[in-house]
Amino acid sequence: MKRLWWGVAIALAAFTWGASAWAYPNLPDSIPIHWNIHGQVDGWGSRASVFLMPGVATGLLVLFAFLPALSPKSFEVDSFRPTYLYILAVTVGLFAFIQVVILAATFQEIRGERWVDIGRALVAGIFVFFGLMGNVMGKVRKNFYIGIRVPWTLASDRVWNDTHRLAAWLMVGGSVVGLALVLLGAPLPAAFGVLLGVALAPIVYSFLRYKSLERRGAL
Repeated sequence: MKRLWWGVAIALAAFTWGASAWAYPNLPDSIPIHWNIHGQVDGWGSRASVFLMPGVATGLLVLFAFLPALSPKSFEVDSFRPTYLYILAVTVGLFAFIQVVILAATFQEIRGERWVDIGRALVAGIFVFFGLMGNVMGKVRKNFYIGIRVPWTLASDRVWNDTHRLAAWLMVGGSVVGLALVLLGAPLPAAFGVLLGVALAPIVYSFLRYKSLERRGAL
């Protein structure tokens, strides 16, 4: 599985470079690089900006390759290495998806057409990413790089594991609800509300869980 996820991550990064190289000759000197929540362009950059996402994706490959060697004792990622590499592949996949949406939006602006609602496409992709991450969140063991790294989870293996099991359910469930809201045409702020709730609930839970165990002397 380790080689599989490395291969997927590398292939996705290569795809972002290939897509960018293919699009580059057809781009004007100035291209849109940022959109607001309504899918309207509110930021522009040079044509070379099209290589930003591929650069980030490649940087992630390098970073994930070196992080295991930097892990301090008792916080190694080796204990969940297949999950660690799966998360790498999913994260690089998110940036590859964002690159595709950016290229589509750029050509929409160039041609004065509208085939994709940029705001909804990006939010939908984020929810899919959250769902895929949630699918393995319960397998993430205590470390300094991935997961819900707050004082209460880092202080207790039990709190870490309980919090990440809860986060797994919330992320998968929240992604289904949020994706449904996006696809059914609900206001995007409602979808962002789901995203915010999914992100904050495990942090609050970790604090409450830690304090509960502390009062009972169970830490």
